[in-house]
Amino acid sequence: MFSVMKLVLVIFATTLAHTADAPIAQDELVRRTQELYDAIVPGNQAPWKKYFADDCIFSDEKGRTLDKAKLIADITPMPTGYSGTIKIGNVQSRILGETAILSYDANETETIFGQNLTARYHVTDTWLRRNGEWKIVASQAHRYYEDPAIGKIDPKKFGDFIGTYELAPGQTRSITSEGENLFVERKGKKEELNKKEQLFPETSDLFFRKGVEGRILFHSDANGKVDSLIDRRNNEDVVWRKTCRAS
Repeated sequence: MFSVMKLVLVIFATTLAHTADAPIAQDELVRRTQELYDAIVPGNQAPWKKYFADDCIFSDEKGRTLDKAKLIADITPMPTGYSGTIKIGNVQSRILGETAILSYDANETETIFGQNLTARYHVTDTWLRRNGEWKIVASQAHRYYEDPAIGKIDPKKFGDFIGTYELAPGQTRSITSEGENLFVERKGKKEELNKKEQLFPETSDLFFRKGVEGRILFHSDANGKVDSLIDRRNNEDVVWRKTCRAS
């Protein structure tokens, strides 16, 4: 009887040791990650305390880098009138020994007093196993760029914008129109030589190019005449002076 019990204990201990040594599965990482996001709306800090290492580095889509204490403090219930969900998808993982990397999209739906908003993020989490426990030591997120909504503009206003704008000698941009569409074409930069792109209106003087971050603004002088094109990138401006107006 004693020998049988000893054998059972040995098998049990061996099984536990094997389980402890086995790498974590992608499905388990996904389950834990979804648990984290499900805890955001109610402000449940418990999963975040459980799955993030004490020495973690958390970098979010806003450009903030937080330690664990600041990260946990940031998990608070959404205010009254706000609700939403975050679901993960497009998952990829690399699991090697004591390290697991999970890369995925986080698809957010938010409702603010009955109005629906959506956003998409990409997140990469690095998990480490320490003392038999898997925890996130680093997480980094960025938000996918989304074009703004297209506004309306009277094509008759295009005449104010049409012309040539110069950044430096030999570096020009031409604004032209075709029917009810406005276009910009750069000359002088080899990789963009003769590249014509459509400008889509956001407001009457503010335009964007599909799939390109930043805005194109047209500036007017004291007499109301357009005198420059402003290429605004991440709130910094590159100014092109108007040298030739439409004939």
